[in-house]
Amino acid sequence: MSGEISPTGKRSGSPPELRASHADRDRAVDVLRIAAGDGRLTAAELDERLEAALSARTVSELTALTADLPPVSASAGMAVAEVKDVLRIAQRFSRVERVGHWVVPRRLELAAEWSEVTLDFTQAVITQDTLRIDIDMPGKTLTLVTKPGIVVDADALTLEHSKLKIRQAPDLGTPITLRVELVGKKSFGRVVVRPPRRTFGQWLLRKPTSLPAGD
Repeated sequence: MSGEISPTGKRSGSPPELRASHADRDRAVDVLRIAAGDGRLTAAELDERLEAALSARTVSELTALTADLPPVSASAGMAVAEVKDVLRIAQRFSRVERVGHWVVPRRLELAAEWSEVTLDFTQAVITQDTLRIDIDMPGKTLTLVTKPGIVVDADALTLEHSKLKIRQAPDLGTPITLRVELVGKKSFGRVVVRPPRRTFGQWLLRKPTSLPAGD
């Protein structure tokens, strides 16, 4: 006998939607983050789909969010197993951004000609303790946005008519989770390493400057 019995005792023509579990949502999030790290999703698309995945109530809702993306190996269990050894970025006269929940590779080859490049690590998925960035970048600015626990070493980077400005995130006793090694050559332009900018709310809540005591 086909059909399901509803709470009222009536049979419906089709079975109810299968409810999504926490594990189902976690698997969908892994697929989305890996796809973003591979460049298949933009930062805006990733944020939109992550929000939808975390609030999804049924399996079919999750399936719709990942239907156009390659699956993650079930044996991997997490994004770590899908991290690429090398990610190559090659652009000319454009803007390149890796922001949000992108997956940090073991090595990044950056060949960007007169292109603005931003690598934001504040929400990145970090799966190893070292990232080597091989740079061949004439012109414009390479910006690395860090957070406590991420340090940048530029000793092996050759600068030609270019400036380097490193302002590491505050230490705060945080253990090092990622060391970024910059190698190669940057000519004409700048390399900027900085912590994330304060939001307006954080600026309002900043510690006030002590005033001298009155006589």
